[in-house]
Amino acid sequence: MSASVLFDAPGPKARARYRLAGILGGLLVLAFLVFALFQLGSKGNLTYDKWAMFLGLEVNDIDANVWIDYLLPGLLNTLKAAAISIVLAGIFGFLFGIGRMSQITVIRVFCGVVVEFFRSVPVLVMMLGAFYFYSFNNIFVADVNPLAAVVTGLTLYNGSVVAELLRSGVGSLPKGQSEAGLAIGLTRGQTLRAIQLPQAVTAMLPALVGQLVVVLKDTALGQIITYNELLTNYQRIGSTWGNIVPAMIVIAAIYIVINYALTSLAAYVERRLRQRGRVTIGAGGGAVPLVVAGDVELSEFEVGGEDLDIDLDPGEADSRR
Repeated sequence: MSASVLFDAPGPKARARYRLAGILGGLLVLAFLVFALFQLGSKGNLTYDKWAMFLGLEVNDIDANVWIDYLLPGLLNTLKAAAISIVLAGIFGFLFGIGRMSQITVIRVFCGVVVEFFRSVPVLVMMLGAFYFYSFNNIFVADVNPLAAVVTGLTLYNGSVVAELLRSGVGSLPKGQSEAGLAIGLTRGQTLRAIQLPQAVTAMLPALVGQLVVVLKDTALGQIITYNELLTNYQRIGSTWGNIVPAMIVIAAIYIVINYALTSLAAYVERRLRQRGRVTIGAGGGAVPLVVAGDVELSEFEVGGEDLDIDLDPGEADSRR
């Protein structure tokens, strides 16, 4: 069976145009970098005094280390808030996502209202509201209030997004998936847990990774409520060494590295899940018969990690081919 394609393979002229477009694009990027470096240099942002502290060198007799005193503490606070928010948002999203697919009308409507409400409210508004609520009611100690407010805002917003992703992921599956589960005697809940959810999680993994990146970046909003995260420290570095622009560039590079690591990890997990789904039978898997032309007397399957050998007599094998 021939595979269908959306577009024909490019010919020699089309490939030449693509190469030309790539060269022009590369030149434009190079020109922009040269222009940016020229502007930075003209403003004195490329001098030794602006960058030496990031290499651990002492500048202007300042008794402080930019990594130990500023960047690493801010990075740890950013990762701590992001990690707590990701775990809580995952739990929140799973519970309310399942609730939105409940057969009980009251639960389904309640979960839908909660999810839609917190998806509509800006994260910063929720952080500010939680911060003032915790502060005025002395729910946490003063030092914990900023972290609790950041986690609350990120959990409510991103948990609502995860719940909607889960619901839409299950809803996008073919209707035959649920019908097959019901046909073999599973309840709707068992069909959802054993058949639909594993496939939906694999399908929506790229969107989930994008949401993890959003969580990490939105921790920067914590500087509004005095949370000492990574982005907050560029102002402190700038006031200490007078290098606000280099500090912002370094912090931006740290964010890029972390987000790239998250994306790469998620791509690896997704690839492993998809490979596993192609070779096993289980929650969302499929059978892979090893059929060879000729006198076939054996068909091998892998079911749940165990090999099954099915003996077929030559006549039956010929009739099945």
